[in-house]
Amino acid sequence: MGYGNVNRALVKLLRAKEATLQDLGIGWKITGVASRRLGGIADSSGLRDEWLHQPSGSPADKSPAYESLKAWLAAARCDVLFEATSLSPHDGQPAIDHVRTALEFGSHVVTANKGPVVHAYQELRTLAAARGRRFLFESTVMDGVPIFSMFRDNLPAIGLRGFHGILNSTTNVILSGMEAGLSFEDSLKQAQEIGVAETDATHDIEGWDAAVKVAALVTVLMGEQLPLAKIDRSGIASLTEEQVRAARAAGSPYKLVCRARRSENGVQASVRPEQVPLSDPMAWVAGTSSIVYFETDIFPGLAITEVDPGVEATAYGMLADFVRAVAS
Repeated sequence: MGYGNVNRALVKLLRAKEATLQDLGIGWKITGVASRRLGGIADSSGLRDEWLHQPSGSPADKSPAYESLKAWLAAARCDVLFEATSLSPHDGQPAIDHVRTALEFGSHVVTANKGPVVHAYQELRTLAAARGRRFLFESTVMDGVPIFSMFRDNLPAIGLRGFHGILNSTTNVILSGMEAGLSFEDSLKQAQEIGVAETDATHDIEGWDAAVKVAALVTVLMGEQLPLAKIDRSGIASLTEEQVRAARAAGSPYKLVCRARRSENGVQASVRPEQVPLSDPMAWVAGTSSIVYFETDIFPGLAITEVDPGVEATAYGMLADFVRAVAS
């Protein structure tokens, strides 16, 4: 569901890892693709390669029009739905409906979309358990880095007190470009050219993407439903090139920093530009790289850094979730 850069990279990765998957006892074939461009395509025997590489919407013309998502899932005989449609930060739709329908149909769901996690996590988790299916979302934060699975599978009974870090690649690329002498507009264009930023990068620039990631981490790892309205959010649009370059020269560069901390009053969270001293590892995280620093009751500090990921890293998170779903 959704056939942009992420799911296209996933198709390539599935093929590249086919022998490894076979060693794990996993066979696969792509039986359906649905997107705005292609419409709905389904063939339970497996889609032909030429249908997956069409630049236009012509394959949809060869496929029947399905009256509903459930009908498309049935035609594809879907075991696992890979959901990678565009994020709607304020309500998570239509991705929530996609995930819900697939779980009700009896499919596992692997998503790279943060909306369902932020706006419907408990509902979808409960539904998945009731149907004996998996609802997995490793690629929603820091690409394919195993954050959610690390806490779920390898840190039992841990108490997460808070976290902070840099979680949005687009703003990090823009700030790095401005430090190097580019204008805001040229830095944004650079981020778009390398595939990090969308054509409309408003959600990144205004801090919405980062805020949704904070809410997802808080919801899943800290067990607190955190409405986006309760996150103190501001983006980087107000920063000038002169401010950004002066801050770097003074040894305290600007970063769009995400924070969350548990207190007696619940979880307080923020996303905002901060000047970070060079003694802080966040100061050295540039370009598409990311970092998150967890504070727990056992480990005072547990940091994960991702260096210069590409879209393949996001696709890998979906592949890893696929293995978790079908091999369990």
